[in-house]
Amino acid sequence: MKRVPLSVLLSFNGGYVDTAGFLALQGLFPAHVTGNFVTLGATLVMGGSGALPKLLALPVFCLVILVSRIVGLMLHKAGRPVLKCLLATKVVLLIAAAIFSVVHGPFSSATAIANLVMGMTLVSAMAVQNALHRVHLAKSPPSTLMTGTTTQIMLDLAEIMAGEKGESSTQALGRVKRMIVAVAAFALGCACAALAIVSIPLWAFVIPAVLSVFSFVARVETPEGD
Repeated sequence: MKRVPLSVLLSFNGGYVDTAGFLALQGLFPAHVTGNFVTLGATLVMGGSGALPKLLALPVFCLVILVSRIVGLMLHKAGRPVLKCLLATKVVLLIAAAIFSVVHGPFSSATAIANLVMGMTLVSAMAVQNALHRVHLAKSPPSTLMTGTTTQIMLDLAEIMAGEKGESSTQALGRVKRMIVAVAAFALGCACAALAIVSIPLWAFVIPAVLSVFSFVARVETPEGD
């Protein structure tokens, strides 16, 4: 696990949690704010359950990121390791979600309160992951948002194929290699989550909790801001 970059592990977990949350919690995206706006609009117009978690996802997401950054700045001023503390917070949240899932799942038949608690716990965990990635792994590809990454891959491929050969195309090739790995890890996480929800719905959320523990021994390629 020490050979696996932290950014790749985060990408796998990002894809896994987002897909598992969507499938288990009536279309809630724990890490995808834009997606929740879309599914909330569809729910309000077409009916169905799960509107409240989607409505609360954005303010909860924003609040957790705000608190995470404030705490990170305080830890930095005190000379404490910020990245490890934020990773620990995310691990605790994912473990709490795993335990809650085993006790109260499957969420297709759970109460609205159980769905809300599970959803906001996952949203909080992914908010912490987004915050720590943007601040401490800023040079690594995003671990939860693949639209911008995929766009950049296509732009870089165009640069490699049609642009002038030199430093620019060399940098583009390096970015493509890193970003393709991130997209592949995210996609693999999505596939594994779908399989887990179908085959072991009660235990599906244990997998990202266990994997997140290995974040502490994964390789940090581009640490910043710690």
